[in-house]
Parts: sequence; C-alpha cells; structure tokens
Amino acid sequence: MSQAKKFASQADMEEKKVTFSQISEHAWAYTAEGDPNTGIVIGDDCVLVADTQATPAMAADVVRRIREVTDKPIKYVVLTHYHAVRVLGAAGYGAEHILASQDTRDLIVERGEQDKASEIGRFPRLFQNVETVPPGLTWPTMTFTGKMTLWLGKLEVQLIQLGRGHTKGDTVVWLPQERTLLSGDLVEFGATPYAGDAYFKDWPQTLDNIAALKPVALVPGRGAALTTPEAVSEGLTGTRDFISDVYASVQAGVKAGRDLNAVYKETYEKLKPKYSQWVIFDHCMPFDVSRAYDEASGHADPRIWTAERDVEMWKALEG
Repeated sequence: MSQAKKFASQADMEEKKVTFSQISEHAWAYTAEGDPNTGIVIGDDCVLVADTQATPAMAADVVRRIREVTDKPIKYVVLTHYHAVRVLGAAGYGAEHILASQDTRDLIVERGEQDKASEIGRFPRLFQNVETVPPGLTWPTMTFTGKMTLWLGKLEVQLIQLGRGHTKGDTVVWLPQERTLLSGDLVEFGATPYAGDAYFKDWPQTLDNIAALKPVALVPGRGAALTTPEAVSEGLTGTRDFISDVYASVQAGVKAGRDLNAVYKETYEKLKPKYSQWVIFDHCMPFDVSRAYDEASGHADPRIWTAERDVEMWKALEG
C-alpha cells in the first residue's frame, strides 16, 4: 500500500495517558484515553483482571498499578472476547485460571491466528513490545456457557453472556452486590465501536440486556470509566445509536442494490457529523461497513479477517 493509503491506525503513534481509578468498592478501571481498557476486581482473597492488554509488557503496567493498592494474588484473567488486543497480554499476570465463554474459545480455534496477524498489522502502537508475547495463542484454561459464578471470598462475581454483539462470544463481568459491570467492547464511550466481527441485528438487544441489570458503574471497552447511572445510560445509548445508524444506512444501500464502495462512502458521510470526533472513527468505519454489508446481504456470521483481506478491503474502500 502506498503511504497515503495505509490503515488510519498506522499513523496513530501518540502515547496515551493512563488513568487507574476505583469505581466501586471492589472494582477498578485502567483506562487510556480511548485505547483498550482493562477492568480489575479486587476480592477478599484474590484479584480478577478482565481484558489483558495487548502484550505482557503492557500488562506489566496494569500489574504495577494493582500492586500499588493490593498484594493479593491475581488468580483469574477473564477474556471478554477473542480479539488479540484484548488477550495477548495474558501471560503477564501469572494467573491460575484464564476464563472465557466456550463461544470465545471456539473463535480462537477458528480464527485466532488470522486475527492476531491482522490486528498487529492494523494497529502497531497497541502492541508495544510485541516480542514479549509468547509463541502461539492465548488459550482459556476454563470455559463456560451462558453464566458462571466465581466467589472471591464473600464477593460474588458473575461472568455472563447477555447476547451477541461485538462478537458471538461476548462476556460481561458483573458484580451484583455493587451493581458494577465490566463490559468489554460491547459498550464504548467516546470511542467508535469496532464491528468487523459483529452481529448488528443482535447488538442493540444485548445492550438492552445490560441496561436491564441497572448498572451504576461500568468499565467500557474503550473510553472513560462510567461512574453514575446517567453516564452508564449515555454509554449504552451512544453505542446502541452508532450500531443502529450504521446498520440502517448499510441495509438501505444493500436494498437499493448499491455496491460496497458506494454504501461505504454514503454511510461515512451520514455518520461523520455525529460520530467523527470519537476516537478511531476513520479506522473502524471501513471494517464496520464491510461487516454490516455482509450481514445485510445474508452472511449471518462474520467472515475471517486476514492480513490480506484487510489490505484488499482498505484498497477497495479507501483506495
């Protein structure tokens, strides 16, 4: 690809400022101005980490901040979904168990290698010290279907699949005693949802299922931690609106018989006024529209993104 046509993210090299904040009695948020977040639960006897950062070197910064507030062992790592940027740092925690939904494990089997190569190529800054990632993929040591409950001493932590959205394996971490939720990339705040592996028709209902839990605090996949019911509602509404707006525009284009390139340009222009100030808007839109176009054209399940497919798609839409 010529320099001008590289992925929008390859030009994104600016360091982000990290915030580590307590959002409820047992939950903490590691956020970085729109870069991928990590959620932390400090129980009575151990620590749980949800979403690991992209490399063990980056995970070391999360561990350092955890150690500033507790010396309890990090026993659990939860993978909210299979994307490389969320899971490849897992080795950095020395956790006893790596937990994921069975659907997430199935996706790692089916497309983990391709996804790893694709993501590292798309967004190099997010994979700092990529040489610290151990060979191979990150595998869960324990899987569940639907729901699993952990007890960190007397603290109840539920891992729940509330429906498909960002991927088919999405898992949230729910602390019922303090109504705090770690959403993974099902919810974003001030950051463009990546929907290249999404289920557009299901995602809004899954967000409604999150809302039905009535969380008072929430760590989104990207963006600032949401620490009031009003902020949580804003995060859910913003994510739902974006997904619905993309899909409505693409569906109309498909019905009218327009090709992907035309639908992309039209959808980009329609959404730009409302969403272009969100981080990674230019990066996500080609992937999001490509997947929405597939889904609206009858491809029920997302196609695998390979490094080659990434380049072909980017040339077709941005070339």
